[in-house]
Amino acid sequence: MFQDRTLVCRDCGRTFVFTAGEQEFYAEKGFQNEPSRCPSCRAARRQVRASVGGARRPGSANRALYRVVCADCGREAELPFQPTGGRPVYCPECFSRRRGTARR
Repeated sequence: MFQDRTLVCRDCGRTFVFTAGEQEFYAEKGFQNEPSRCPSCRAARRQVRASVGGARRPGSANRALYRVVCADCGREAELPFQPTGGRPVYCPECFSRRRGTARR
């Protein structure tokens, strides 16, 4: 059903083969568009996006943490965002507790 196709990379202009196996994978996943970048340009793009967005991704080791004092228990906590405005800020434990009671 699928046959290898030669495509042109939109970044570098080189040709690359969109194999029958890749086409089958795309069809299984329901992807509508064929790849517009060659494998090396796709990998380079992923690297750039990972290095730029890495600080904002949860679980990232180099994301910025801000020290705050919990408005509920008074303990110091580190949060992944910088509080702004006059709104109260809670440590993770107090936030979870308050969030749990608000949903009942």
